[in-house]
Amino acid sequence: MTDARDTSVTPSDPPLLRGAGLTAWRQIADALADEIGSGALSAGSQLPTEAALAARFGVNRHTVRRALAALAERGLVRATQGRGTFVERGQIPYPIGRRTRFSENISRAGREARGELIAAAEIPADPETAEALGVAPGTPVVEMLTVHRADGTPISTARIALPLPRFSGFAAAYARLGSITRAFKDFGVEDYTRLSTRIGARGATPEEAARLDLAPGRPLLAVASVNVDPEGRRIEATRTLFAADRLELVVE
Repeated sequence: MTDARDTSVTPSDPPLLRGAGLTAWRQIADALADEIGSGALSAGSQLPTEAALAARFGVNRHTVRRALAALAERGLVRATQGRGTFVERGQIPYPIGRRTRFSENISRAGREARGELIAAAEIPADPETAEALGVAPGTPVVEMLTVHRADGTPISTARIALPLPRFSGFAAAYARLGSITRAFKDFGVEDYTRLSTRIGARGATPEEAARLDLAPGRPLLAVASVNVDPEGRRIEATRTLFAADRLELVVE
């Protein structure tokens, strides 16, 4: 059944919903988008609850929910289960070059960077990982599943493979330090450079979307990379998925 408040004007309706010729949820989405654009709703701030917005606009919560979903589709807000809906902070410029460092890139944008270890295991290298690391298929590697955040917002998730036995215990170092660069220093690798980068795009699976606080199917930038140590030895093969709405890749 259609909610009468979605199609008719009541005395409590604000001027926004009077005679605009648009459905109520679209008017609400546009009004909130204007407030985000003007700075009235600042980047990173939390929106009022669905109940508060429903009271403000004189509609039901289903209508508000549809408006918020439209804003999320436009990359303007992010809904986090159990916490609420937050204004996105805009795309972060993320340079990719000879020395690509997540922490440095995020800090340069004025955000706080942090990596989180989701899972780790020692496994036989699949053919793609083996080729990237320059080893035979089936060679033991340590694989880590990670999520990387900027000011608490998930920016990317990655599968990182490193050769064994050289990097045995690397996952524990990463979990403790929250940084690949700092973990490498724990293993005596003071510097490393990018050997190759391949960039593609696809939609997020439900599992990936959950890790990145996205709706399933949202666009992701897929980056496959290989890093080498100062002696040119391959030390890291990574397949990273970036939330396309939150980050802009800049190839240097």
